[in-house]
Amino acid sequence: MSAADPIEAELRELVAAQLGARVQSVSTLTGGGVSHRGFFRLTLAAGPVRTLVARVDRGEPGSGVLPEPPLEPLRGFLASHGIPVPRRLGGDAARGIDLLEDAGRTTLEDAVRAHPEVRRALYAEACDWIAALQRLADPSGAVHAFHRSLDAAVVAVKARRFTASGLPALLGRPATAAEEACVRGAFDVVLAAVEAAPRRLAHRDYQSRNLLVRAPDPRGHRLVMIDLQGAFLAPPEYDAVCLLRDTYVVLPDALVDELAERTRAAVPDPPDRESFAVRFDLLTVARKAKDFALCHELAARGDRSWLPFAAATIGYVRRALARVAHRDPRLAALHALLGAAP
Repeated sequence: MSAADPIEAELRELVAAQLGARVQSVSTLTGGGVSHRGFFRLTLAAGPVRTLVARVDRGEPGSGVLPEPPLEPLRGFLASHGIPVPRRLGGDAARGIDLLEDAGRTTLEDAVRAHPEVRRALYAEACDWIAALQRLADPSGAVHAFHRSLDAAVVAVKARRFTASGLPALLGRPATAAEEACVRGAFDVVLAAVEAAPRRLAHRDYQSRNLLVRAPDPRGHRLVMIDLQGAFLAPPEYDAVCLLRDTYVVLPDALVDELAERTRAAVPDPPDRESFAVRFDLLTVARKAKDFALCHELAARGDRSWLPFAAATIGYVRRALARVAHRDPRLAALHALLGAAP
């Protein structure tokens, strides 16, 4: 960043005022394609820490992206219950700035690509944190996440994004009204399953790029959750879908089955195996269809770096539909439509 950049100047001033330290350098971190939110690593000349991460949340999310609440008080609530999240070192809520512990540069994706032998252990820990999140409650009523949920509006947004960007990319042409209706019908089946399911706290984007890996703490834990401001209430399978049907890391089916069962058995009031499996597949359809659309939305804005992940992402959708198509004609219709696409 340029020293004349207004955000850099703000960050330097804030660190000096709150931490009594001088910022030596500022580097821009990947923002995950969310244009209104930026992340910056600050190296300090001296002070309480050597580096920290500044999270700057400004403006409105892009088209089709639902707004999210501030990071606090959710981060503090999770930290108070032993959930591994970055410490907050300072910030300015009015300016949308949080100064956070730098938990490192190694994501779960990075770790398992570099050291495949640690994959099972790290993913097992990640699954155990899903269950830990679901055991939390907020009697105070102060944490936004417990007042937000995977609901009809959220499911409808996923359907719209897929019909607007994902389906045309698959078909090689704009979708017809009948094809768009086919998508909406299948997503209505997903919504019915969501509305009938128990609701538990979910990170919402619990995937390999939002889990950092660092040296084990005294209890042997290695993972740190980031990008958690979108947390909401969802069926108990939601975070497991995000993690085990990840856009960036495709796990072997046998390992997915093992880890899904580990998660199912550990969550509060475990669902029976069939209910868990069916909801897992239905949520895969909605979640990964949206993620496939996102790959093409970003490409349309000039960022083609996500396109290599698109094939695996739509593959999740097709295979999940194949497993549940017999349950409802609307699912069978979408399975046929996607199967017919080039």
